[in-house]
Amino acid sequence: MDQRLSLITLGVDDLPRARRFYEEGLGWSPVSVNDDVCFYQLPGLALGLFGRAALAEDAKRPIDGTFSGVTIAINEKSPEAVNATFAEALAAGAKSLKSPEPVFWGGYSGYFADPDGHVWEVAHNPGSVIGADGSTTFGA
Repeated sequence: MDQRLSLITLGVDDLPRARRFYEEGLGWSPVSVNDDVCFYQLPGLALGLFGRAALAEDAKRPIDGTFSGVTIAINEKSPEAVNATFAEALAAGAKSLKSPEPVFWGGYSGYFADPDGHVWEVAHNPGSVIGADGSTTFGA
């Protein structure tokens, strides 16, 4: 298997609401949309939004309301950029789970949940490099 990631799909309760959060709140632009799914092209991969019940049916996994242990991260170039991105997410309707702060591994990070409860980390990792195309290289 190739060592790469192509798509992260989030099951959402209300696709129009989720789209408003990502598009109007965070300023993202979709590349493909229909009544059931929406895709956003990211550097090197894509994020998909799909109805939660339809995704559960498609994946043959029940919706049980527990945290799956999956988070999605946005790495930034500095702690100040983390603060700005975190504030933008909150202004768009995200819920703060942990305000950005220095962390044990030497970086700086915080967590928020989008309107469907998906957990996002916004972090600055001094051991990584963010390229001009937005790609993140760890251990650089």
